[in-house]
Amino acid sequence: MARFSSVEELEAAVGQTETSDWITIDQERVNQFADATDDHQWIHVDPERAKQGPFGGPIAHGYLSLALLPALASGRFRVDGMVMGVNYGLDRVRFPHPVPVGSRVRAHSEIASVEPVAQGVRVKLLVTIEIEGVDKPAAVAESISLYVLG
Repeated sequence: MARFSSVEELEAAVGQTETSDWITIDQERVNQFADATDDHQWIHVDPERAKQGPFGGPIAHGYLSLALLPALASGRFRVDGMVMGVNYGLDRVRFPHPVPVGSRVRAHSEIASVEPVAQGVRVKLLVTIEIEGVDKPAAVAESISLYVLG
């Protein structure tokens, strides 16, 4: 994790990248996400039928990749005096490649912009979620967080 002693130091780090640890996308995680979102499409939750489908096996939901942003990207950067960080939103989200169940993913998070605001600082990260052994990323997103400073 990159730690900054001030907002100015964070601003000077625009362009800096951090990489997360790998997370395995197993069938249990996909099934739990399907239950949480009521999205039980067979390409995600029916491994036998999915073997005959367009991907040759079950794939994770695209939105599961996004739901993993807190684990993969959030917390990679910290500013001294930060009381909390909250999701502010997303810009430009794309899912260039499906994530086969059993794959491992990790995120590369680049500080794209830092904007001081009344509550603290708004930080935009360019996040690329890669799939181990695959050239195309699983997801690419601009993730915006509000770091509330005390």
